[in-house]
Amino acid sequence: MPRYFIQVAYKGARYAGFQIQDNANSVQAEVEKALKVFFKADFELTCSSRTDAGVHALSNYFHFDSDILPGNEKLARSVYNLNAILPGDIIVKSIVPVSPQVHCRFDALYREYDYYIYQSKDPFSLDRAYYYPFALDIDRLEHAASIITEYTDFTTFSKRNTQVKTFNCSILKSTWINKDGLYIYSVRSNRFLRGMVRGLVGTMLKAGAGKITIEHFKQIIEGRNCALADFSVPPQGLFLKEVAYLSDIYL
Repeated sequence: MPRYFIQVAYKGARYAGFQIQDNANSVQAEVEKALKVFFKADFELTCSSRTDAGVHALSNYFHFDSDILPGNEKLARSVYNLNAILPGDIIVKSIVPVSPQVHCRFDALYREYDYYIYQSKDPFSLDRAYYYPFALDIDRLEHAASIITEYTDFTTFSKRNTQVKTFNCSILKSTWINKDGLYIYSVRSNRFLRGMVRGLVGTMLKAGAGKITIEHFKQIIEGRNCALADFSVPPQGLFLKEVAYLSDIYL
């Protein structure tokens, strides 16, 4: 049966997360509902990257199998119609056929997240960034971010009750920039643990604010204990920016 990738973007404020769950609305539930309304059939979606409640995405993916979708020339019209059905805070960006064996989660090359912080009160950033009106040292933040690339075991930055076989991640990029009054942390990895990016950001902010030293930050990573990390930064500053795949998966 043909397999398709569906690329979506969404503002996560109203949702309990990306993946479908009991007794709470999710991005997946809304997309499945729209597909059923338009195509008059049930769809079983597999998600690429699970984002938590309140987290946004500029690009995320599902895959699904179906033999009722129209040919490529009509898929664009289907995308238009699905977006007319979906709520305003979710958009389908594309639906494309892929090789039948491709898995949107396991075949991703990497994921990249950005976390946004603003320091001057701004009502237009309220639900898309974290208001942190305290002094920060960008050099200390950058130093802490560069240290992260030296490690592979991120047990410290995984929330409790996470059912994973390994806490190892390959960090490909970890940087802070100060752009137009925004502090932006950008991190790219082959995989992320539950709560990992927010744990990294919250703990680095302690270093940037001078509450802990860089040496203490290293000790927190090496402690492999999530009680040492700070997961308190809110979800609205976090964006899944990209999920990357090899180009040859697309038909």
